[in-house]
Amino acid sequence: MKAGFTFLAALAAAVTAQAASAQVPSTGSGQAYPARTVRIIVPYAAGGNTDITARAIAGKLIDVFGQQVIVDNRPGGATNIGSELAAKAPPDGYTIFMGGASNAINMSLYARPPYDTLRDFAPITLCVKGANVLSLHPSLPVKTLKELIALAKTRPGQLNFASSGLGSSNQMAGELLKVMAGINIVHVPYKGNTPALTDTVAGHVHMIFSGVPALVPHIQSGRLRAIAIGSLKRFAAIPEVPTFDESGLKGYEATTWFGLMAPVKTPKEIVSRLNAEVTKIIASTEIKNRFVNDGLEPIGGSQEEFAKFIRDEIAKYAKVIKAAGIKPL
Repeated sequence: MKAGFTFLAALAAAVTAQAASAQVPSTGSGQAYPARTVRIIVPYAAGGNTDITARAIAGKLIDVFGQQVIVDNRPGGATNIGSELAAKAPPDGYTIFMGGASNAINMSLYARPPYDTLRDFAPITLCVKGANVLSLHPSLPVKTLKELIALAKTRPGQLNFASSGLGSSNQMAGELLKVMAGINIVHVPYKGNTPALTDTVAGHVHMIFSGVPALVPHIQSGRLRAIAIGSLKRFAAIPEVPTFDESGLKGYEATTWFGLMAPVKTPKEIVSRLNAEVTKIIASTEIKNRFVNDGLEPIGGSQEEFAKFIRDEIAKYAKVIKAAGIKPL
């Protein structure tokens, strides 16, 4: 009798262990994933919004996985250096990538990009969206988007806007405005958002497209006047700033975004687990509040939704680049 109970107990334990192991993806070597450190490549220097987003998620994944999750900053080449490194990494789940708008823009901006966003990456989840805000130096005699467009039409080629660099989402926001509003304003690219912002505050440039976090102190102090935000709804960090859509430019949307991807042949079970865990993290009160306070909109969602979003972004920026007459680099 005792032997029978022992057998049944052992059988139950084996079934339970088998069920549990079925829920934990394998690395292909028989080990449960992850069995060692996971690396998140960020194609920007430390300290920016992409890096901040990646580190917030990495910190929580450490708790979930019981393994180290590190952020590896690989800036340069308009994000092509870090993006190519991630695209060509071993597809084993131990290297993932925090991509963004540049990975959609570069597909049309470069004649021969060193990777293909659709072909070389498996989308995990869209983490956050930001928005490009159009802010003016107070010396410019306009207070609304309609007034700016009217002024630009009377002074073609005389007004200019700063961006963080050639091919940035900031530049694309300006190019989209030019196309949709039918105006001619001159792009002034800088080597980063900080010098672009410094020159705009100093009055050397008429206006700037930039993300919310960097602009808030200057908007609150009156050093810059924000007149429109590129999201389809207002942001909590600057609720008084209307959207372009509200201001009469219907359908205008110029967002920044950051999302996790993996090398394309990463096992589906691993990608699915990463999607489930990161989506939970983004939905948590702590992380959601942190992103909102940073002027970012938490998203999350399915792999399929993110894949469609990337396709739409690539198509959108291809049209913008063509309409703006920007020749592939």
